[in-house]
Amino acid sequence: MEGNSEIRPVCPLPIAQYPHVVLAHGGGGSLMHQLIESVFARRFSNPALDQRHDGALLELDGVRLAFTTDSYVVRPLFFPGGDIGTLAIYGTVNDLAMCGARPHWLSAGFIIEEGLPMETLERVATSMAQAAAETGVQLVTGDTKVVEKGKGDGLFVNTAGIGIVRHGVRLCPRMVLPGDAVLLSGDVGRHGMAIMSVREGLEFESRIVSDCAPVAHAALALVDAGIEVHCMRDLTRGGLASALNEIASTASVEIRIEEAAVPVSEPVRGACEILGFDPLYVANEGRFVAFVSARDADRALEIVRQSPQGGGACLIGQVAGAHHGIVTLRSRIGTNRILDMLSGEQLPRIC
Repeated sequence: MEGNSEIRPVCPLPIAQYPHVVLAHGGGGSLMHQLIESVFARRFSNPALDQRHDGALLELDGVRLAFTTDSYVVRPLFFPGGDIGTLAIYGTVNDLAMCGARPHWLSAGFIIEEGLPMETLERVATSMAQAAAETGVQLVTGDTKVVEKGKGDGLFVNTAGIGIVRHGVRLCPRMVLPGDAVLLSGDVGRHGMAIMSVREGLEFESRIVSDCAPVAHAALALVDAGIEVHCMRDLTRGGLASALNEIASTASVEIRIEEAAVPVSEPVRGACEILGFDPLYVANEGRFVAFVSARDADRALEIVRQSPQGGGACLIGQVAGAHHGIVTLRSRIGTNRILDMLSGEQLPRIC
């Protein structure tokens, strides 16, 4: 960098104030939070990392950037509705969109197990190329490594992405305010149950297909329309419940949601009952929540519903007020309970 150019974090968050820290697209349980805090956060703490968001928001010479990274270890590599390649592209694009950034450039790193069929690698690469073209991003750099047979379980993929924040928005968990409306872009639990149905060899009357999809169009439409958006988060590992807990903890607020307002398809609900899972904690790869000013809630819903992935958008709750960071659920029968963070990863190798 020349002259006095300096990369500055946007929307900083002092790490010392919070006992749990989530890196970009962090894990789905409190054990992962503890791991990140005890091993990584205290060693790498800086204003950009401490934002506790899906990516780092940075500023360089007046240009506002978002930067994110993620690794994909899904098993099996191919599943109903997608594969590890589409997952890697969409997941990174979605994380950038959650920062209010328009995605532009991606990197891709491949950890290939010795003996992986070339046909499999070509299928994944083709999926990634198609997903990149669909979302308007370019893969501009990458790396490949081969590990011994039995050491890599086929294929792992790491991606990183850079996007440009074109508006003066500051989207991060600490911007959430009491009174905000909580919007959900569609039904939950489909990705996790699509993976598990394949793993367990389960067949249902209606096939469960992953919701793996890009959500940037819907998310950025809110920003482009001038909706007062305070935070967005895609609902990956740990599902809706974990995402809400992370945001509530960071913003020090109470988030109240209505169980009856959260859409769950009947096949997903049935699969969860059979396997003993709560759909609120099951991973999604094409869903997000948005915290918007209550006065903009209706217009925001209309905008999201106009997008291909937002037709099922709905209002599921609100931010009740300042608190130490909890999520409460009003059940279908009218009782209230705290929706805790999971103590561990509910579904391993899900993305």
